[in-house]
Amino acid sequence: ALRVRVQVTAMRPGQGRLREATVVEFGGAEHAIFLSTLPLEFADRVKLESSERRGSAEAKVIAVQYHEGRKAVAVRFLHGPCDWVTQA
Repeated sequence: ALRVRVQVTAMRPGQGRLREATVVEFGGAEHAIFLSTLPLEFADRVKLESSERRGSAEAKVIAVQYHEGRKAVAVRFLHGPCDWVTQA
């Protein structure tokens, strides 16, 4: 379990940049899970940026789960391990 504040940006071509502040609730060097209100779907690409300026990483959505009006999004980092996520 983590509590890393991030900015998430949806990387959809042809649309304006959709962005929100959220918190990575669970994660590791290769994956992260966060709650989101963005219209994200399986295989979408996102950019996660640390609110504390520790780094940023591109990721791909690997799962989306809806529960009681909330949406959890799981992503896998695209360019190898993302150590700043676990150094909170």
